[in-house]
Amino acid sequence: MSKIRTMEEMPLGRFHYKMFAYASGSTFLDGYIIGIVAVALSVMHSQLNLSVTMVGLIGTATLAGMFVGGMLGGYLTDLIGRKKMFIIDMLIMAIVSILQFYVNDPMQLVILRFILGIAVGADYPIAGALMTEFAPTKNRGALLGGLNALWYIGYAGSYLVGYLMLSIGDTSWRWMLASSAIPVIIMLVSRLNMPESPRWLASKGREEEANAIVQRIFGKDVIMSTKKETETQEKTSFLDIFRNGYGKLTIFVSVFYAIQVIPTFAIGTYIPEILGQFGFANGSREYLGSAAINIIYLIGLLPALYLIEKYGRKPTLYWAFLACSISLFLLGAVSGLNVSFVFILALFVIYGSFNTGMGAHTWIYPNELFPTHIRGTAMGFTTGMARIASSISTFLFPAIMASYGLATTMYICGALLFIGFLVTIFMAPETKNMSLTQASSMNKSRNIEQASFTASKNVK
Repeated sequence: MSKIRTMEEMPLGRFHYKMFAYASGSTFLDGYIIGIVAVALSVMHSQLNLSVTMVGLIGTATLAGMFVGGMLGGYLTDLIGRKKMFIIDMLIMAIVSILQFYVNDPMQLVILRFILGIAVGADYPIAGALMTEFAPTKNRGALLGGLNALWYIGYAGSYLVGYLMLSIGDTSWRWMLASSAIPVIIMLVSRLNMPESPRWLASKGREEEANAIVQRIFGKDVIMSTKKETETQEKTSFLDIFRNGYGKLTIFVSVFYAIQVIPTFAIGTYIPEILGQFGFANGSREYLGSAAINIIYLIGLLPALYLIEKYGRKPTLYWAFLACSISLFLLGAVSGLNVSFVFILALFVIYGSFNTGMGAHTWIYPNELFPTHIRGTAMGFTTGMARIASSISTFLFPAIMASYGLATTMYICGALLFIGFLVTIFMAPETKNMSLTQASSMNKSRNIEQASFTASKNVK
């Protein structure tokens, strides 16, 4: 007789890699869509006679849209389902990507980039929830954290595509912006065959459907979860991410997430200009340098994923914050000196390699710390808060760099990351080797322990 196992106890297999491919499309598209506009801006600047303010608006419109998309998409994916939202989202993204080719006014592009941001922002909580709810406990951190790698591949790929399209001429920026439609359409077709999340179905009272999906994928001797860990049927409410003790966790994730992405997007969006100020503006060399730097960033991801599973979430996050902070302080210190490109590149690689480790946690913590009925909502809210923070910083970054210089700008980013180090030390929980039910109910366990301690103290 075969031993009955739960979905979370299953070994890592082909199906999990397929789900990873579905989910990683979200981060790839995010990186690509945000990156390609940086190259496009350098071409369209003179053609559309862009002011500094308009450049900032175009650069930040996608990030601002992601705030709305995260908030709305996260709630809707908890309300109507993961798969349905995945398909709707890709359709919107494909249409808007193509429309960018036909813009004739800067404000039209701002509006389209904002709508595109809504779609990208909505895709994050959907992808995170799906990957989380299918992942084995022992590999969940690595699978979720690994999604972050595709952001850098998408971002670096956008610079490479943009560099190759420069030869088209004056209209190259139109082709650059519309090029995102190609990966979007590929992802749309791929996602048509994906299953719905059994955990989401069970949370809506559809347990028979849930178990049917599990058994079709993993076999007849596999169930979704034990009776002890069966999903409770609860209505999705946006305010639940602030109730029953989850408010502290929402604040923690929102703060560390925002601190991580503020320098990531600000530096990433303007990295050609930053390399130029370091003295490496030589034709299109800064664009190739930007692509190379982002690809090399991936050096830090594989060891980070290994360490996350071996030593836990918390230590791998605060050490990454500290390493990134020191790297940016050093970049600020050498910004006015005559140093080699190799040395500057090395500091960016150290910063970026550890940054990929931090980015992995932005997928792990929000998806592990909240139950199924509000998982997408929590991921959407924390992503949205992070994106509004990063959009403001990306808008202000050129003005700060112009007014105070590159050194001070690097120091400010380094100081923010040091604050992230402190926040993690004092607020981060540990969820290593916990089932989803254990991780998402850990906060309730703490409340019960605290109540028991208080009660026994009062008795004495």
